[in-house]
Amino acid sequence: MAESTIWWVITGITIAGELVLGTFYLLMLALGMAAAAISAHLGASTMVQMVIAAAVGGASVVAWYFRKKNHSTEPQAQANPNVVMDVGELVLVNAWNPDGTAHVHYRGSQWTVFHRPGVTPSTGAHRVAEMVGSRLLVDKA
Repeated sequence: MAESTIWWVITGITIAGELVLGTFYLLMLALGMAAAAISAHLGASTMVQMVIAAAVGGASVVAWYFRKKNHSTEPQAQANPNVVMDVGELVLVNAWNPDGTAHVHYRGSQWTVFHRPGVTPSTGAHRVAEMVGSRLLVDKA
């Protein structure tokens, strides 16, 4: 069997593994193996093929890691309006308790709200920023 065929089979197995496990990093490693298969088609030695597979696969994994780390624009689930329908809604705070919480009437029931640490509480309209357990973290609107 030709070396390029072996590389293509390994690439296919890696892609199948990615589909089963759901990790995108295996797809990046498959890129390295596909690059090795192409180098085998071009007549590179076995050692050069392995170096190309390692370099391209490793570089693509590192690049994807840093891209994912630096482009995390999706907010946490408790602060995501697509997950928690209360995020972004307005509540009216009439009075704050000494412990930094307040009780507001919202969606037909009483809710406990609290403000961010270091923020001086004030009465009036506040926007729900996050749901923490059964309490609402609010910011001044």
